Amino acid sequence: MDKIQIFDTTLRDGEQVPGCKLNMAQKLKVAKALDDLGVDVIEAGFPISSPGDFAAVQAISKQTKNAVVCGLSRSVEKDIDSAAQALQYASRPRIHTGIGTSETHIKYKFDSTQDAILERAVAAVKYAKQYVEDVEFYAEDAGRTDNEYLARVCQAVVAAGATVLNIPDTTGYCLPHEYGEKIKYLYENVEGIDKAILSTHCHNDLGLATANAIAGIENGARQIECTINGIGERAGNTALEEVVMIIKHRLKGVYATDVNTQMLNEMSRFVSDSMCMPVQPNKAIVGDNAFAHSSGIHQDGVIKNRENYEIIDPREVGINQSSIILTARSGRAALAYRAKEVGFDLFKDQLDIAYGEFINLADKQKEVNNDDLNVMLSKLFSVSV
Repeated sequence: MDKIQIFDTTLRDGEQVPGCKLNMAQKLKVAKALDDLGVDVIEAGFPISSPGDFAAVQAISKQTKNAVVCGLSRSVEKDIDSAAQALQYASRPRIHTGIGTSETHIKYKFDSTQDAILERAVAAVKYAKQYVEDVEFYAEDAGRTDNEYLARVCQAVVAAGATVLNIPDTTGYCLPHEYGEKIKYLYENVEGIDKAILSTHCHNDLGLATANAIAGIENGARQIECTINGIGERAGNTALEEVVMIIKHRLKGVYATDVNTQMLNEMSRFVSDSMCMPVQPNKAIVGDNAFAHSSGIHQDGVIKNRENYEIIDPREVGINQSSIILTARSGRAALAYRAKEVGFDLFKDQLDIAYGEFINLADKQKEVNNDDLNVMLSKLFSVSV
């Protein structure tokens, strides 16, 4: 199996979300949890951006035991100096530097030329290489960059010493086949590509971040840049929990990660609480409804055999069991199942009686909880409550 490195940028790209700012103590706790989770790289921040970010990257560098600690910089010497200083205590430091490579960025962001941008890219990597061996280069807006020019830039920075090539779909522009073809083109056309790791960094503007990341690894990328719960700029980034479970379930035997999947639900809740960023109920893997069933047909199938409607055992991601939610769409099997949970093992004739009462109650409210059920069944079958 090919090892896929998981590069977590919750503390950098994720923290750029309005309202998600963390204090020092929170950042250290999140970084510790990420290290325990088993990610390969923690992008701890953007040191030049503020004294607080610098101090956080430095503190995370000191405490992290296993993961590579990465600091972001632009292709500017003072940025790289700051990143190097912040990372000086890391046992495995990485400087992440780069520049925009699309025609849009070259023309409207830098008012420059392709040749000048290539020179700046090479200079930045060489400068960072003076401080650390592990230098990652990002070609910002690679998703909209011409493949031939992107390959030229990648080849030049690999020759300059880059160890990782980050190919960001910064605006979430690419379709999965386009992003996969871009990675394949680089894999096949960049001289010296065997000396570096191709990395995906996908945004979710069109809801394709996870699909694009998977297309990337299927075409030669060996690192995925992602965040817990998919938080990040605008519509977010590739969700760590999604790509890890896709690899574990759909690409098993081909690729693998070192992430402890049983910690995913707890990690999701921790980041959500720390950043005051709720997780949508229908979020894949970690949403409240990811393993919840309210349709009678689905409930009956899951009660008979979980695999009828679940491709992942909830225990794999740290959830004790599936949820059978009682609503007006629920059937007798679900009612009997939940009744047993509250202490009523109903015979068939009792179930028929109870179901009629249950449907009347369920039509009046969105959900029938255990307290409602207990009261209803106790009244029906003369049990004092």
